[in-house]
Amino acid sequence: MSPLSRTAEHVWMSQPLERAFVEMVDTLQKREVELHAAEERYRSMVEAIPAVVYAVRPDAVFSTSYVSPYVETLLGVSPGEWMADLESWPTHIHPEDRERVLSEWRRRICDRGPSACEYRMTAADGRVLWVRDTRTPARDSEGRVRDIRGFLVDITDQRRVEDQLRQSQKLEAIGRLAGGITHDFNNVLTIITGYSDLLLDRIPVDSNLREAVSEINSAGYRAANLTRQLLAFSRKQECQPALLDLNAVVTDLEGMLRRLIGEDVELHITPNATLATVCADRGQIEQVLVNLAANARDAMPAGGLLTIETQNLELDGTFSRMHAGVRPGSYVLLAVSDTGAGMDETTKSHLFEPFFTTKERGRGTGLGLSIVYGIVKQAGGHIWVYSEPGRGSCFKIYIPQVNCLAPESQAPAPALEQNGGGETVLVVEDEDRVLDLVSQVLWNHGFRVLQAREGSAALALTREFKGTIDVMLTDSVMPYMSGRELARRLGELRPGMKVLYMSGYTESSVAKSGMLDGEERDFIQKPFSAVALVRKIRALLDAPVAKGG
Repeated sequence: MSPLSRTAEHVWMSQPLERAFVEMVDTLQKREVELHAAEERYRSMVEAIPAVVYAVRPDAVFSTSYVSPYVETLLGVSPGEWMADLESWPTHIHPEDRERVLSEWRRRICDRGPSACEYRMTAADGRVLWVRDTRTPARDSEGRVRDIRGFLVDITDQRRVEDQLRQSQKLEAIGRLAGGITHDFNNVLTIITGYSDLLLDRIPVDSNLREAVSEINSAGYRAANLTRQLLAFSRKQECQPALLDLNAVVTDLEGMLRRLIGEDVELHITPNATLATVCADRGQIEQVLVNLAANARDAMPAGGLLTIETQNLELDGTFSRMHAGVRPGSYVLLAVSDTGAGMDETTKSHLFEPFFTTKERGRGTGLGLSIVYGIVKQAGGHIWVYSEPGRGSCFKIYIPQVNCLAPESQAPAPALEQNGGGETVLVVEDEDRVLDLVSQVLWNHGFRVLQAREGSAALALTREFKGTIDVMLTDSVMPYMSGRELARRLGELRPGMKVLYMSGYTESSVAKSGMLDGEERDFIQKPFSAVALVRKIRALLDAPVAKGG
């Protein structure tokens, strides 16, 4: 065969092979593109989930092979930092939960099915949050665990509401028990006090028996007084509800309260001039004020400030979702604040239980606040306490308004649709959920929003941001730097920026404790509705700038 024939034969044979090869390369490239697109879709889906998705190797050192970017949102640690540190996960578990969680991990690491665990974690900025950790082992074809895949979901708000519900149910159960016991117990006490009264009438004054019977009689009446207080807690105390002006109650009781708290404690009363009416028993409301004032006095042995305020409030759906049992609506707020020692979370969790007290033996029965709780509930209201160690306490009582239709001059303005014109608001708040909520409200109403979780972050952000910051909305009480100090320091950088303070404490207690400064202050008290916040900021923006400012 000639060389030409062999060449032709080679060409004839190679063309199908080349075509097949080209087709194979095209197919591989197409599949590679499809695989890459699928990976991108999967990654986008994973990164969009509001949870920390992770994969961990099944070894004893907790080495992470993947963690989603949400870990930075949840815990303040970047994915790179998390994966580089083998101790990231154990370190961020709350010290009180760490041993339990790690033991559970080691015990169930090779289980064939999924498992879940709830525990507390500590974020990089010190916040404590509850998470639900759900994990599943992934196995190879031979059944060996290849890695552990799971996700962490923030359940802090859910736990808070569940704790409130459990506390409410516990107090309800204690109240029913107290009500049942006191009914029968009062029958016994009636016999004791009645017969001892009869004996005292018959026993001569100089008899040796008179002192013993007198002691029995006194003890019976002291016990009867305790049962009356338990009835108040169980809401079975007889009451005479009537239309009531809380301003008048506070004003009429002022003289007695001043004598009660003594000269070392200063009393400030801040009534709302257009306060709505409530339906409650006047004597019981007076009892609430006396008990709260007495507790405040005891919390300020070296003197301090007691503030009583009244306000009209609208509690919206956001507040009701965060506070178990509260229905949205119109309320009157009665707030009693002090500058005393404050309370930790453990104390607050038992505060309204009968016979719980932090006072030394012999200084009170521990029934004062349980009585307050029962009276407020009997009036259809709610009571919450805001307190931190060293920061004083603020008891807020919300009682439903009965004249929800205000006078024509006080009729509420229509709901806002959009009230911002693109102005920039810097929001500074150390509670993430409040920060996110406020920011979302402002965005929805047409404002630009900058966020900072504490003072130093706000300072750094302000230095870097090149545009105008029209208003700073800041919590007045924050760790490391107060809102007042932050406003002072930012005023040097942004002299034209206006400031609006917010706090769970009332305005008077915040101002008089030194957490606010100046004669003209702009303040909004938590909880506030979206409408109230936007109107407050709009009014602040539209107000003329003070001369020299």
